[in-house]
Amino acid sequence: MTSGFPPPAHGTAAAAGTGTDLAGRTALVTGAGSGIGRACAVALAAAGAHVHAVDVDGAAVRSVAEAIGGRAHVVDLAQAEPIGELPTAVDILVNNAGLQHVAPLAEFPPERFELLQRVMVHAPFLLLRQTLPYMCAQGWGRIVNISSVHGRRASAFKAGYVTAKHALEGLSKVAAIEGAPHGVTSNCVNPGYVRTPLVERQISAQAAAHGIAADQVVADVLLTRSAVKRLIEPQEVAAAVLWLCGPHTGYVTGASIPLDGGWSAT
Repeated sequence: MTSGFPPPAHGTAAAAGTGTDLAGRTALVTGAGSGIGRACAVALAAAGAHVHAVDVDGAAVRSVAEAIGGRAHVVDLAQAEPIGELPTAVDILVNNAGLQHVAPLAEFPPERFELLQRVMVHAPFLLLRQTLPYMCAQGWGRIVNISSVHGRRASAFKAGYVTAKHALEGLSKVAAIEGAPHGVTSNCVNPGYVRTPLVERQISAQAAAHGIAADQVVADVLLTRSAVKRLIEPQEVAAAVLWLCGPHTGYVTGASIPLDGGWSAT
C-alpha cells in the first residue's frame, strides 16, 4: 500500500468547492509532516490560510511548508518547553499529532503509555492554553482535534491510544464550553482507519505476525467492525476539518464527528 497526497493545486479545487475562504487567517497544524496532518495543512492553505506546520520530522515538515507557502516548526511535542515557543496568535488550531503502541494492557510499557499521553493530551492542552486567549480576544476561532473512532469505542491492546483519545474528547468539550461566548468552536473529528504511514506500519506488523497478506489484514482485522470496507483517505478527513472552519459551522461545537464507515453505528 502507498500513501499518496494530492499536490496543492488539487487541494485548491477542493477548498473552492466548499465555499471556505480562510484568506487572512492563520492556522497551526501538528503532525503536519505526513498523513492527516499534511492533508489538513494542504487543505487549509488552499483555502487561503497561512499555515504553521509542526512536526518532529524536520525534512518532512519543511517539505510540506515549502509546498504550501507556510512555515515549518520542527518540534517534539513530547517536550513541553519547545511547545511554548510556537506561535500563539493563530485563528485555527488542528491538534493532530499522534502515535500508536499495541500491547496487552498487563504488558503495556509504562513509559510508552506516558509518551502517548504527552503527545496526544498534554501537548494539545498546552497549545490550547496558549492559543485560546487570542481566539477569544478577537471573537473568532476554530479548534479541531483529530480524535478517532477510538475516542468513542475501545479496542483491545491499545490502552495508551484509547485512553489518550478519550481524554482529548473531554479536553475538546471543555474548550467548546469556554470558547462559546467568544465565537470560538472546538470539535473532534473521529476517523476510523485512515491510509496513513501510522496505519500502514500497523498493517505490515499484523501481516507479519499472522502470516497473512496486507489486504487480508485490512479486510479481516482492521475493518471487521466497519460497514464501509475500505480505508478512509487523509484528504477526506481534511475536508471535514476544512468544513468545521467554514462559514456555516459557528453553531457546531463540542461535537464529535464520526468518519468511521459506520463502525460506531453498530
